[in-house]
Amino acid sequence: MSELINKINETLSVIRKYTNNEYEIGIILGTGLGGLVSEIKIEHEIDYSKLPHFPLSTVESHKGKLILGSINGKKVVAMQGRFHYYEGYSMQQITYPVRVMKFLGVKTLLISNACGGMNPQFKRGDIMIITDHINLLGDNPLIGKNEDELGPRFPDMSEPYDYKLIELAEEVAIENKIKVQKGVYVAVPGPNLETKAEYRFLRNIGADVVGMSTVPENIVANHMGIKVLGFSIVTDECFPDSLKPVDVKEIIETAMKAEPKMTLIMKEVIKKL
Repeated sequence: MSELINKINETLSVIRKYTNNEYEIGIILGTGLGGLVSEIKIEHEIDYSKLPHFPLSTVESHKGKLILGSINGKKVVAMQGRFHYYEGYSMQQITYPVRVMKFLGVKTLLISNACGGMNPQFKRGDIMIITDHINLLGDNPLIGKNEDELGPRFPDMSEPYDYKLIELAEEVAIENKIKVQKGVYVAVPGPNLETKAEYRFLRNIGADVVGMSTVPENIVANHMGIKVLGFSIVTDECFPDSLKPVDVKEIIETAMKAEPKMTLIMKEVIKKL
């Protein structure tokens, strides 16, 4: 067995001390977006520090716990706190939990993030369903030796976010009278926010929102045949001609205000899966 498979097995051996259940749905909760945890009928909470080979969250509002439980009768495993490239972790470390999720039985992954809105039709507090992404992180979690038992050397990315899941999320939003946007997410390394010229460039290449996460986890999920549904909450408006300094506290506050609507959509999507 490869070193990666051995690491996964070591992490699983700790998780299996808590439970032998299979979990069909994985959830990654972004900055200020941990509220969905309150909707989970929790069986077990495991600190990342107790899980071999898991990185530790170093960012404000990321609690750093793996939550095992159920929502509407569906078994879920949720990351309350994720990892970012700007924290100094490798792409393989950032995406390692997604690898572990696959071995716990995950077939569908729901990802959320806080982002900056560049589409002039988007407003602060909007929820955007991700339809596609652009990777400008300058790295890729699949670089290096391919683990054939995990996925193919050249995975297809023509549908990185599952069309049927996107349609389902739209249906749920309409049923609950929640306005949603759809668009393209671009991932940049961070941790600084972008300049006016960078926002113009990112908008011109086809991105609607910008953030510092999500894409690595999506790539690895697709590599392993996991279907992905992604949500972004627009926490600040990044329009070059009217750009103002942004306070991180304001970003988190905006995310937390919009988060209940996103939580409702995610919860109802899970119910319908």
